[in-house]
Amino acid sequence: MVCGSGAGDGRLWVRVGDGVVRLSAAELGEPLGQRATLVQFSTAFCQPCRATRRVLAEVAGMVAGVAHVEVDAEERLELVRRLDVVRTPTVLVLDAGGRVVRRAAGQPRRADVIAALGAAV
Repeated sequence: MVCGSGAGDGRLWVRVGDGVVRLSAAELGEPLGQRATLVQFSTAFCQPCRATRRVLAEVAGMVAGVAHVEVDAEERLELVRRLDVVRTPTVLVLDAGGRVVRRAAGQPRRADVIAALGAAV
């Protein structure tokens, strides 16, 4: 697992296969948001993960029905492999049914997260 920055950092995009992948509250260990869920894969040593946590928590607090769920990538390797998470932070935007509609590898900007929620709600 890689932590840090790189080209295209934080851009929220649709990947082939996204849109058909669904995550449940049971898989995440926390309830999904009524309208959307921001899922963050993090590791303890990842500096950009801390800033991403703040951005996602702020956006979730601003938009009614949106939840922020943080997943420890080192503790949930089966989920990391299933979702092809190769670096932290990785952010998935889920719609109300748990369907992955956007993803970002690296630290996303607040404006991009808000815009990506438009695909989920």
